[in-house]
Amino acid sequence: MSSSRVAIPSLLTIVAIAIAGCAENTDSAGSMALGEADYPNVITGDGFPNPNPNRIGSWATLPEGREWGSTAGMDTDPTDGHVWGYERCASGSAGGPGVNCDTNPVDPIFKFDRNTGEVLANFGAGVFVTPHGIYVHDDGTVWVSDFAGNEAGTKGHQVHKFSPAGELLMSLGTAGHAGNEPGQLNQPNDVIVGPDGSIYVADGHSGQNMTTAQQMADGRAAGLTGRIVKFSPEGEYLMEWGEIGPEHGQFRTPHALEFDGQGRLWVADRGNHRLEIYDQEGNYLESRYLYGRISDLFITDDDMVYAIDSESSDFRHIHWRNGVRIGPVDRDWIVAFIPPWESESRPRNGVTGEGIAVDADGHVYVAEGPASLADAGSAFTKYEVAR
Repeated sequence: MSSSRVAIPSLLTIVAIAIAGCAENTDSAGSMALGEADYPNVITGDGFPNPNPNRIGSWATLPEGREWGSTAGMDTDPTDGHVWGYERCASGSAGGPGVNCDTNPVDPIFKFDRNTGEVLANFGAGVFVTPHGIYVHDDGTVWVSDFAGNEAGTKGHQVHKFSPAGELLMSLGTAGHAGNEPGQLNQPNDVIVGPDGSIYVADGHSGQNMTTAQQMADGRAAGLTGRIVKFSPEGEYLMEWGEIGPEHGQFRTPHALEFDGQGRLWVADRGNHRLEIYDQEGNYLESRYLYGRISDLFITDDDMVYAIDSESSDFRHIHWRNGVRIGPVDRDWIVAFIPPWESESRPRNGVTGEGIAVDADGHVYVAEGPASLADAGSAFTKYEVAR
């Protein structure tokens, strides 16, 4: 979850190299052998080059005595290129009762050396219930959403801004109280800062499970949200747009946010299986439909979209395979695919993490969510570019 500021080698160049490397694998007619299909398959990912084939599981380390929990977010630090992420205080789930960062108040926020995976900084103990989205601004400040509330009603449903050293600088929303009134938040999924310093929050996690018009109407009537909330740089409520639904301007779980090089806001509308693009005042511009059931996205300085699908399964978005789909911002088009972990629980779809970041060398970092944590073995996986 970045702000489009990482300079990496041109992905199209990497893809061209990958295709050239396949040139020896041709049939008698001289065409590339792409398996059973003659053309790449955007649904399964078959036939697309993988620009990051070198997968390093259990890439990062935790302080001694710490147990890995799940996560859903990563970002790169624009000040030094290292990688930020969080783990949910040994919780293997996405929230709810039991183990979470309220009942196990250890530091959930970590900065990792992008080369070694060693911890460079950690903080946040006692602040969170369930961290969900993470964003690092150009000034080095770290923003994290907390999408669940605790039983005492004293924490959660907020967005927190920290200094690079972990000082709490700002909090949005009302601690422990979900709401849809101006300034309140209800399961905030992600946060990002716009070009003018305005703050955008993707709010509402429940809509993805509503599949009928009646369910969506009932959700709206109950005060559940599917919206983007805009705040001033000082944290004052400015405006919002969206509600639970399938139309443009509506969302079924706006799970992640990103800005492209044109200053357009991209929303990963996970329940509707699409990316929605808006201007900074909430006016709908266009959509993308070829990236699957998107949990997170990262847009590089050369305007390449890396979108991670962690939820396609036999029950939701069937036939689609999990993984990272990569394409240009200027059209709905896929040029590369990073495949998922193989999994007995999802033999047809595989499993992939929920969060994604890309560093200055084109290496991809994935935050493993509840569905992929067991197969991945730890909360963070690194995919190195082809050498």
